Amino acid sequence: MAVVTTKSTAVTAGDAFPQTNTNQKIHGGRLRESLGVVEAVSGDSIGSQYRLARVNSGDRISRVLLSCDAITTCAADVGVYDIASVNAGAVVDADFFASAQSLASALVNQDVTHEADAADAGAGFGLADVEKPLWQALGLASDPGKQYDIVATLTAAAGSAGTVALKVQFVNGN
Repeated sequence: MAVVTTKSTAVTAGDAFPQTNTNQKIHGGRLRESLGVVEAVSGDSIGSQYRLARVNSGDRISRVLLSCDAITTCAADVGVYDIASVNAGAVVDADFFASAQSLASALVNQDVTHEADAADAGAGFGLADVEKPLWQALGLASDPGKQYDIVATLTAAAGSAGTVALKVQFVNGN
């Protein structure tokens, strides 16, 4: 085994001579937040969508935090969809952040940012994606320059009513 020194993108740029600028999405950017709250109704069925937050394709996602009341028997994927006025709100990746996340127990700011990556063995938003803007993390060839909704899609029906809230923390480089 060897002792190594490995540097991140931001540290490499900071150590360069002459010093190079690092993209603000990686170092020095302002953390922003998009959030939403909806009321689940007892009987909301599998496939129901709770559109909770909106981000831009060029944003770098930092955290996705899910909160809810205990909603009996309920579970949801947390993923990325087109907005309603683009492509009729079609799914881009239904479980990009979380896959079948239980909502049956109360959650308070449960970090689901990488849950799907762990559950799906490399699918979804993984550790290799943390420096990438959303469009690159989704595997697109170029930035489409549009907005996406972050959506909780039920994978198990709601057996009771309750509140669902989502906070998406991101850096947009401005």
